[in-house]
Amino acid sequence: MTKSNPSVLIVGSMAFDDLELPTESARDVIGGSATYAALATCLFAPVRVVAVVGTDFPESAVTALSDRGVDTSGIERAEGKTFRWAGRYAKNLASRTTLDTQLNVFADFRPKLPESYRSSDFLLLGNIHPSLQLEVLDNVPNPRFVAADTMNFWIERERPLLVELLRRIDSLVINDEELRELGEDHNIRRAAARVRALGPKRLIVKRGEYGAMLFDDHGIFFAPAYPLEEEIDPTGAGDTFAGALVGFLAQQTEIDDSSVRRGLMVAATVASFCVEGVGTQRVATLTRADVAARLDTLRTLVHFGG
Repeated sequence: MTKSNPSVLIVGSMAFDDLELPTESARDVIGGSATYAALATCLFAPVRVVAVVGTDFPESAVTALSDRGVDTSGIERAEGKTFRWAGRYAKNLASRTTLDTQLNVFADFRPKLPESYRSSDFLLLGNIHPSLQLEVLDNVPNPRFVAADTMNFWIERERPLLVELLRRIDSLVINDEELRELGEDHNIRRAAARVRALGPKRLIVKRGEYGAMLFDDHGIFFAPAYPLEEEIDPTGAGDTFAGALVGFLAQQTEIDDSSVRRGLMVAATVASFCVEGVGTQRVATLTRADVAARLDTLRTLVHFGG
């Protein structure tokens, strides 16, 4: 029997981002995959976060998550500096260059799950080492749904472990570049078929301003991105997308082709808000009413009658 109030466990990074954007430069922006995903998920479902920060990380940032209803008791504060990433975006925001990466306390991160977290119904495994993702799965015995992210670095260097992970998850959420590398084919459709043959029931491909695609047993589905009048900072939009998707699914009676497709439309809508502010500025103040209004507009873009 499904619990009446399913919980989502998110395991990932919390970080400082130094951003060089076309409109401005910003330092010490609170970021990280777990931060963005949690702020999106909490719009729909109770959230628990497992991450590590250093002694330099402001307590106010953790409190801000708590104030949004996020359970932060799984956030570890370790001696040292917090993970930091610096990047410069192109004028059209379509590409970015990494200027600096300092793993700091994240280099020795081993997820520590409070006992209460082990009963989590939904898991979102952020972009961390596949061995750590597998370790989390070993400590959550009966999740109803598991989604995972990865990146080129793990695809290149830890493929056997990544393949082992793919056999144990429901959905893989990656971008089209990562899909081509993992599927070893430049053609997205063929690459998607190869990746799904490795294990995941669903493959969700994030394509930035071009929306997202779903590949599953029911075929292919496309969710468009909301066309924005003002784009400021795309950092974290993919993690926001994943968090919103899992949060939405956690509130559904059944996880089937219909609910997942609706979830992609909701996730695309929530992610669009993230791009409208620097860092988590916009998504941290988002309401369900904001999402519902924009979702109605997005719906009109793909309705063609009949």
